[in-house]
Amino acid sequence: MIKFFRKRSLKGLIYLLLFIVCGILPIACNSGPSSAQTLTVGVSPWPGYAGHYVAMAKDMFKTEGVTVKEIFFPNQGDSDAAFLAGKVDLSWQGLPNAVMQISRDPSIKIVFQCDYSNGADGILGRNIKKPADLKGQKVARENILFEELILRRYLEKMGLTREDVTTVDLTAADAAAAFTAGKVNIAVTFEPWMTKAASEGKGEVVFSTKDTNIVPDGLMVRDNVLQNRQAELQAYLRAIDKATKLIKAKPSEFTDIIAKNLSIQAAEVPEQMAGVKLYDLDMNKTLSFNASEPMGLFNSIDFASKSAKQMNLIPQEIDVKAALVDSVVKSL
Repeated sequence: MIKFFRKRSLKGLIYLLLFIVCGILPIACNSGPSSAQTLTVGVSPWPGYAGHYVAMAKDMFKTEGVTVKEIFFPNQGDSDAAFLAGKVDLSWQGLPNAVMQISRDPSIKIVFQCDYSNGADGILGRNIKKPADLKGQKVARENILFEELILRRYLEKMGLTREDVTTVDLTAADAAAAFTAGKVNIAVTFEPWMTKAASEGKGEVVFSTKDTNIVPDGLMVRDNVLQNRQAELQAYLRAIDKATKLIKAKPSEFTDIIAKNLSIQAAEVPEQMAGVKLYDLDMNKTLSFNASEPMGLFNSIDFASKSAKQMNLIPQEIDVKAALVDSVVKSL
């Protein structure tokens, strides 16, 4: 995933939450995040948000009868902060990290899944063939929840625990660079650095998110938007669904739009999009909010919640069922 744009510093998020609780950070101005006729949407660069990019570029929201004001953030952390501060109505986010926000503000809800990482996040390894090769190693990774979840899943697969390794806090880009330079033998990272670092660092991708639901992404709203602006929210998601279906049907027609939003070359788009599995409205109805579905949101968010509690990032596990609201997708 082009997740160098999706930096989600746990420390920064914790400080921000404290500021909000203490009243230091302004939560809203008199006019609120948007007018009654406009939905303000926070978004950052990430291939899974392609549906929004295309709908915005093609005026598909206007066709559905809703005015959308996009606030584009250079990284996911800034986008998350704006949502927490009440500056946007809707926010596209990496959903495991939403656990911390929901813990502080239960009015925050997940209403739509746009994708899950399907191999674009992973772990680089050099000469790691068995658990003994991994035990006692230093692992370079960014101090953000979803990377910690990936690491824990890998350790679990190898029959080890979190206590069997130590970590070096580096951004995803710097972790890949450290692996390439031979400073570490294991690194958690993501595209566009992962594949290149594996080759240049004479290593391999020993674990990835392919065919997992560790890192889903989706749309966050608060109860007040959900209850008072449902018609606009429905129109917004209709446009997202139509754009997503177009991308799936004719991906080559939208590479320029996606490339512009991801700040990459159009030729790089197919490889980056291959690392995510896009979800449309039908998949949300049948998979995302189905608690018995292994690839649904329930298992992913529940795992994130339990892990966050174990890491003392939240005081108690969140109510996952209450956080996942399927009423909007079911109404469409």
